[in-house]
Amino acid sequence: MIYRFSALITKEEEWYVARCPELGVTSQGKDVESARANLREAIELYLETWGPSLASH
Repeated sequence: MIYRFSALITKEEEWYVARCPELGVTSQGKDVESARANLREAIELYLETWGPSLASH
């Protein structure tokens, strides 16, 4: 199953912070690409832990 979530990426000092507002998941990286990749991994772990049913809330 494929899910689509928003990714809001902002620069905060030396880091790029990536947030998924639908799930309340946040990650960071030294550049936009790594912040996005780290957010994707954090979302995958979140869904593994809490299940896809929470993604629809």
